[in-house]
Amino acid sequence: MSKPFVLGCTLLVALAACGRTVGEQAVIGGGAGAVGSAVLGGDPLVGAAVGAGGNVVFCQAFPDRC
Repeated sequence: MSKPFVLGCTLLVALAACGRTVGEQAVIGGGAGAVGSAVLGGDPLVGAAVGAGGNVVFCQAFPDRC
């Protein structure tokens, strides 16, 4: 599989499943960030941190979109 395909699928899953609690949102965002970063050749730990934070902030700011 190509990197853009895997990254696209990962992002779609992350957007479709925001999580109901802050903990779920952090885990789902962190997983998506780690996978996306690894696919792009980056540091998965940094990707996980950015993904977790980003998903929590987004879901808390826009709960109707999650």
